[in-house]
Amino acid sequence: MKVGKQAGILVIAVVIMGYLYNMLSGGESIDVNDWLNEEEEVEEEQFEDIESTYEDFLPISTTGKVIDHHYYTLSYSEEHEQAEWVAYETDIHRLPKNVDRTNNFRQDRDISTGSASLDDYSGSGYDRGHLVPAGDMHFSREAMERSFLMSNISPQDRSFNRGIWRELEEQVRDWTRGYKHLYIVTGPVLTQRAKARIGDNYVAVPRSFYKVLLDYDKPELKAVGFVIPNKKSDKPLDSYAMSVDEVEELTGLDFFSKLPNDIEEKLERKYQVGRWPFDEERYRERIFIWNKQ
Repeated sequence: MKVGKQAGILVIAVVIMGYLYNMLSGGESIDVNDWLNEEEEVEEEQFEDIESTYEDFLPISTTGKVIDHHYYTLSYSEEHEQAEWVAYETDIHRLPKNVDRTNNFRQDRDISTGSASLDDYSGSGYDRGHLVPAGDMHFSREAMERSFLMSNISPQDRSFNRGIWRELEEQVRDWTRGYKHLYIVTGPVLTQRAKARIGDNYVAVPRSFYKVLLDYDKPELKAVGFVIPNKKSDKPLDSYAMSVDEVEELTGLDFFSKLPNDIEEKLERKYQVGRWPFDEERYRERIFIWNKQ
């Protein structure tokens, strides 16, 4: 107890001496509260940036328009007015809901040619579907805000967005709790002819969406991919699971090219069912509730 009190007295003395020095030397005064809270602010920044290594796992861009939004990175397709891919990571420490959903949809000013707008989706009959889920960005207000940039949005059938796509996003969060840390790439399949075009910007409505997941932490490295049609589905989620190689063949994208060749080949060649368990109860909830919204 005596040591603790002495340490506390020493901290206060240092603050007071610094304050008096600044006053006498004509410098700016020190805000004691700011000084004492400085360590907490640093810890919060470290929390938001925890395990930020996804840059090493980015796919190859076919458009050359790569935008870094700090919490995720995207490659934008001007031809389709949406991202061809978004890449980010999930971490078990980022899952708690520290901030609320904002719904602040807005154009992405970092897209030099201009992104799609809210007006493009108005009256179209399609949802403004997130690629990086807002549900994965609750750990930071800035991250949540950036998830509502229109470059991260793609036209999705309502029953798809609120049904099987929602189930997949929630399943990914379950896997994050189990495996602690995942790298994710997701986007529309733009190699297929668009279902339609909407708005003044002629935004392409994709026929399918993909998601690729990589667990690169030992002892069990593994990967899995999904390609799901942009419409209502009553099929189990695992019926859409496939290898990363199969997703690459369908999308024309190269996902984890920076990995050592032997590891990349092994991870992408085969999907092992037992390593990615699915939630049967959530599937039933989709069939009886979500698909009817």
